Amino acid sequence: MKLASARTTAPSALRPIVIGLLGVAALTASSYISVPMYPVPITLQTVVVLLMGALLGPRMGGAIVLSWLALSMTGAPVLADGKSGLVAFAGPTAGYLAAFPLAAFLAGHLPKGDRFAAHGLRLAGFLGLHALVLTLGWAWLSGFVGAETAFAAGVVPFLIGALLKSGLATGIYAAWKGTDKQGGEH
Repeated sequence: MKLASARTTAPSALRPIVIGLLGVAALTASSYISVPMYPVPITLQTVVVLLMGALLGPRMGGAIVLSWLALSMTGAPVLADGKSGLVAFAGPTAGYLAAFPLAAFLAGHLPKGDRFAAHGLRLAGFLGLHALVLTLGWAWLSGFVGAETAFAAGVVPFLIGALLKSGLATGIYAAWKGTDKQGGEH
């Protein structure tokens, strides 16, 4: 009986580790899908950050983002343009990076339902969380280039993208949860 119990506990104990590794891999991949801009590149990171929280919950989503950032601090080239190390956390993009774990955590508190109203509220939440990331990024970037230049270079070019990425995240969430229902998982 103990052997059967050990077999069922091992996969369940490994599940969060596998999910965490896949989450870090997804964040890394989203970092490499970028449009180079100065001082902040356009990436798909925020889509993945928001989905980590929305799909996996506030603690797991936030923990995955923090793990990804910690991996970067160790020198792993997981950030946009292959950047890593402590320099990335002192440079122009540090405010955006600092906002990511908070955004993932808060995304975990967005509505979970499958009704139209829940999708609308989730879209609004994703837009608000993009605004949070852009605001914290702008505040940090202002220390480097001044408030007006930071707004022009670190917020305005990202507004259309924030709208599109919020819609994309909402659609991916709905599709993912629809697949869960068809597979009988909840």
